[in-house]
Amino acid sequence: MNSADILVDAFERIHETVHAAVEGLAPAELNARLDADANSISWLVWHLTRVQDDHVSDAAGTEQVWFARGWADRYELPFTKEATGYGQGTAQVASVRVSSADLLLGYFDAVHEQSLAFVRGLDGRALDRVVDESWSPPVTLGARLVSVIADDLQHAGQAAFVRGSLERR
Repeated sequence: MNSADILVDAFERIHETVHAAVEGLAPAELNARLDADANSISWLVWHLTRVQDDHVSDAAGTEQVWFARGWADRYELPFTKEATGYGQGTAQVASVRVSSADLLLGYFDAVHEQSLAFVRGLDGRALDRVVDESWSPPVTLGARLVSVIADDLQHAGQAAFVRGSLERR
């Protein structure tokens, strides 16, 4: 197994977890919050997808799927289209509401495919490229991708937890 295969496997695990957390749920379940300050499945999946789209597109030198394929307009969110969910408060989290699982999974799947297309072409040397010099030490492509994968898996797991909690109510 080479580095590209490992990255593809990691992104496929995110894909499986997100689909398991979202498929078959109605908008009321996707938008439900376990308490007044909790994250909904909608927000968690939107956020993990926005971060992946933002970070991988930047590293790949491609336009974000969010903008290139009109997803920003379809979501109609009440904050800047550049927002990724990072640092959002409870009111902003509550405002991420979707009309269907198809909306969440459509955007997620489009980002997933673009991410896979990028990582399939990488080798170990490519992972050493510095992609962000604003940190000390500078962030390499490998570190950025591991960060995205770790964050996405955590949020996908949180979405699965919310789904399980809602199903037990």
